[in-house]
Amino acid sequence: MSGTWNPVTGCLYNCNYCWARKLATTKLQNSHRYLKGFKPNLNDAEFRSKFGKGDLVFVSDMGDLFGDFIPSEWIARVLDRISDYPEADFLLMTKNPKRYNEFLPRMPKNAILGVTIETNYDEIVQIDKVSTAPLPSERYNSMKGLDWNRKLVSIEPILDFDLKTFKRWIEDIYPFLVYIGYDNYNHKLREPILKMTLNLISMISENALVIKKTIRPAWFENIQGY
Repeated sequence: MSGTWNPVTGCLYNCNYCWARKLATTKLQNSHRYLKGFKPNLNDAEFRSKFGKGDLVFVSDMGDLFGDFIPSEWIARVLDRISDYPEADFLLMTKNPKRYNEFLPRMPKNAILGVTIETNYDEIVQIDKVSTAPLPSERYNSMKGLDWNRKLVSIEPILDFDLKTFKRWIEDIYPFLVYIGYDNYNHKLREPILKMTLNLISMISENALVIKKTIRPAWFENIQGY
């Protein structure tokens, strides 16, 4: 990854593990972008950024560019700027991939369309109040039907899952790249045991490049008596 670019920041999904929201409301709370907390913000100064051949740029890592709470005009402006640099690659990530379809006619060819899917169990997200984002099954269905050559799936932070179903989901989406990793911030999420995660990695590695992030035993695996 060559770097990040944040033309749009902020998100209203309130994911309970979100490092970006915590950063914005603590260390960065007095900065201009986060005076109103983690509410969506268009950052005009960022549009003066320039990108070079071979750059890989993560767009809006401090927000969700395709959330329903982001004005279409903001997204269009970001995509137009990406089009100005066809020799660089730009990674777009969202938990609302159905909105990609709204912009496919103007989507730059140098965009990688990514989605975060932490689990195949909608009930974990609902019962544990993980997020107000579209449910994992909705994200899966949107990405499965998305007509785009370069798709990416981030399974981070990974939550408990059904191995057979989650493997099929990834295969159906057909990403060329998958990021996978456990929570880094001790949120005591409902995690899968390490053995299950390693099995998933082995299976999906047959069809995609898998980038392993934080791979460790589930937080509860070291508890005596487990």
